[in-house]
Formats: sequence, C-alpha cells, structure tokens
Amino acid sequence: MRSVEVFRRYRTLTRSNRTLISPTIIGFERGFCSYRNEDPKLKDFIDYLENLKNYEKSGVPKGAGTNSEDGFDLGRMNRLMKLLGNPHNKFKAVHIAGTKGKGSTAAFLSNILRKEGYSVGCYTSPHLWSIRERISLGRKGDPVSPEALSCLFHQVKNILDKAIEMENGSISHFEVLTALAYTIFAQENVDIAVIEAGLGGARDATNIISSSGLAASVITTIGEEHLDALGGSLESIAMAKSGIIKHGRPVVLGGPFKPHIERILRDKASSTSSPVVLASDPRNRSIIKGFMVNDGKRFQSCDILIQVEEDLRMFIDLTDVKLLMLGSHQLQNALTATCASLCLRDQGWRVSDESIRSGLEHTYLLGRSQYLTSEESAGVGLTGVQILVDGAHTKESAKSLADTTQLTHSDAALAFVVAMATDKDHIAFARQLLSGRQPKAVILTEVGIAGDRARMTPAPLLKDVWVQAALELGIDVTDIWMEPDEKFQVEQSECSPEKVKNTTVITISASVEESMKIANQIFRLGKVDQPRLIVVTGSLHIVSHALASCRV
Repeated sequence: MRSVEVFRRYRTLTRSNRTLISPTIIGFERGFCSYRNEDPKLKDFIDYLENLKNYEKSGVPKGAGTNSEDGFDLGRMNRLMKLLGNPHNKFKAVHIAGTKGKGSTAAFLSNILRKEGYSVGCYTSPHLWSIRERISLGRKGDPVSPEALSCLFHQVKNILDKAIEMENGSISHFEVLTALAYTIFAQENVDIAVIEAGLGGARDATNIISSSGLAASVITTIGEEHLDALGGSLESIAMAKSGIIKHGRPVVLGGPFKPHIERILRDKASSTSSPVVLASDPRNRSIIKGFMVNDGKRFQSCDILIQVEEDLRMFIDLTDVKLLMLGSHQLQNALTATCASLCLRDQGWRVSDESIRSGLEHTYLLGRSQYLTSEESAGVGLTGVQILVDGAHTKESAKSLADTTQLTHSDAALAFVVAMATDKDHIAFARQLLSGRQPKAVILTEVGIAGDRARMTPAPLLKDVWVQAALELGIDVTDIWMEPDEKFQVEQSECSPEKVKNTTVITISASVEESMKIANQIFRLGKVDQPRLIVVTGSLHIVSHALASCRV
C-alpha cells in the first residue's frame, strides 16, 4: 500500500511540471503487416490463413490449454490429420514443451542432429520475418521454400476446405500450419522431426504424436505465463505441459524446477512408465567461463558435463564449448538439448560427441540475446552504441536478460526500449529488469502483434507501470510526458546531466527507431567515454521491428 501511495503522491507533486498526454495515443507507428515480408508465391496461402482464427492476434481463451471442457479440441486436429492421411505417423519426433526455452532447445537439438548427417524437420513458432521460418527442413535446416509451401497448400486446399466445413469453421490458423508442417515432413521423408508445442502441451495441436512415433519428450521450464489459458496456477501449468509425456518414452526435464512442480512431472512420467532425465540434476555441471568476440560475433565459452545414472545411463564431458547463444539460460537450454540427444543415442541413434559440440556451437537464433553489428546500429543513425535485442517477456526471461547484460556490459550506460502484449505480467517484468543495474532511461512504445493492434499495451499504461515499479524499488525517476506527435528534445525536456546522473528517465515514443534515438540523446548527457547499451525487449514482435529498422 505504501508504494501505491508514494506513486500517487509523486504523480500529484510533479503533474504541474509535465506535459500530459491523452490515454489514447494516435501517433504510434502502425504494426507491420505480419505477412509483409512474404514471397508473392504465397499470396493464396496467406490470404487463406488470414481468414482463420488466429489466437496469436486475438489472445488465447481462458482454459484453452487445459485438459478440460474449455480446452482446445484435439479430436478436431485428429480428424483433420486423418483426412490428410495421418502424415504425423510417418516419422519419429522429439516433442518440446515449456514456458521458456522451447525454441532455443529445438534449435540446439536440430543442429546437433543435422551435424550428424540426419535430415531434420523442425517446427517452431512464432516467426520474425516470414511464416516459412516455422518449418525448416533437411540437413541444412533451411526454411521451407515458398514454392514447396505453396504447392502443398494447393494440393490439400480441398481437404482443408472440407475439414473447415465439417468443423463449422472452428479450425484455427495454428492447426492448419501444424498440419501442413507434419505433411511436409512426411513428404520429405525426414529422419526425425523436432516439434515445439504452441501452448501448454496436453491440448496443443502439436500433441497428436503417438507413443510409437515419439523418440523423446522435453519439458524445458515451468513458469506463470498464460496462467488463464493453462488453469490459473503453476501446478495446472505443469499438468498441462506434462501432457506431452507418452507411455514408455523418455522425458527430459530441463529446469531447475520447484520441488513440488518437479514432483508433478515425475508423477506423470511414473504413471506412463517413462524414464526421466533431469538436465538440472546437481551432478550435471555447466559453467560459463567467459565472454569473447571473434569476427565481430560474441560468444560465451562454456563447459558441459552430464553424468546420468538413474533411469537411463549417459555421460558426456565437453570443455570450451563456444556458444553464440548468450546467457546462463541459453547454457541451460544447451544442456537440455544435449540430454535429449543422449536420450536418442541411448535408443540407437548415431549421435557423436563431436556432432553435439558442433551443433551447439553453430546454433544461432535471431532475437535471442542478439547483439547488432555496428553496421546495423548505423542503419538507424546510431554510432558508438551497442544494441541488444531480446524477445524476453516474462519475469524469468527478464532476469536472464538482466544477468546477461551484467555479464557482458557491466560498465555500460544502460537504456531499455520496451513494448509488450496485454496478456503479460508487466509489473513483474519491469521489477525484474529494474532490480539489476539502474538504467539511464526506459522508453515505452507500441508495435503490432502478429500484424494486429488488439493485444498491444498502450505505451502510457506501460509507462505508469514502470514508474510504479521504479518507485517501489526506491529508484528516483524523471517521468516525462509528451503529446502524441511531439518529438523528444533533450533541451526542451526536464533532463539535465545532473538528473541523468541521479535518476532514471522514463518516457514514451511513437516508434522503436525513435525510441532508440531518444535513448542515445539521454546517453549523451552522461559520461562521454562510457560504453552505451540499448536493450530492445518485451516481445519478439518489438524485436522484429528493431531488426527491420536496422537492416543494412
């Protein structure tokens, strides 16, 4: 209660010194069309998808991911797959669920298997540039070609039409994409597919893989994202995600987990006679030994030791692994993927230590702890500034991001540029980032989500959250309000070298690009020779906007 009173008092005492802004912002950049980067060959397919229910745009309904009457209808997905000839029964798969780390773990594991020479299909979501990124194929891991995707769509369009009619129009955007991904994997005769669950696990559209087709399941982490959709508690989330565990098939648990959550997962594994490998077991050790730069690319040098003796027996000792994916959370994802690859080796798959090392070292994902090059920074007129883009959007991922910036740029002046969806825990996210080093500036902005504005959080509301979080943590702030069409000018604001030195400037901006420029203006009021780091975060959607702005 005291922090709320302080917040209100601050607003009252400083209101006369600020320019107020209407709660409705009309000057923010419009969201990129989610398909503006698509090849013209995909026009018919994209138009078709646009007419389907897209929960990435509208938000997921309450209870949708639970094993209840409110949950998504897996029967509908099974009926669609039957019409397509059940392609998901024609390849082996590793199924990955979890609150965070699914995409990175899938990328690590896919690259390990490719380095061994396997043809791998990988299905993930969401995408940054093109919907084709969600489906990668072959020994090189290239996105499915527009020609192949368009050809398949026209081959099965009549079947999709029939399914949609049978289901009274309830088949979703994600269900169609999942069905086509499985069909492509079957047509291309992949050796193995690595499948990332979309939401939860038990009722997710990807969860139609039978135990006979499952090589292993992986649960990376359990956190409080999508609480309403997954039952309202950490326990219900764990139950939903444990739904990908299948009878007699090994499950890799990433973690670390709270003891009672690990128990829920282990109980489900026990009920299905599934061997368990705990990647975060204290006997498995992984450390970051240092950060380095080579050919303009940052990497972290790591040691990975796995020695499992329960349920399954496996061992590997890798030293000086050079990970391009930065942060302790990415090392944990690498450890989890390594455990999954060892599970496959235990089943007779050929997976050498050398392929594991090479696969880990050659994995890189856009928008995950990604430092832009100096040329990319110059693309938005910023020189002498380091820009880090990261799709963090939970308090757990915010902590990982804060830890990474501390490890790589402990002496840099820091600024955050943030945009977020409405269904995220904004206050927990802000508290976590502000609990680290005090930033010089926080600039809140808005971007479209999946090409739509429905799930976008207005920047003024986000700014109020960040001011509240800062005051709760005892951080002095300079809270600058502007008109929607007003350009930020340091000399016309309340900023001064003294205020920048002793307070955190919090304001809003009409675009990601403008936000980064505002941060740089504020940096210039501080120490001239101090390194500068701008962190763009809050979702992969703001990352996509930042990368588009910096394209060279």
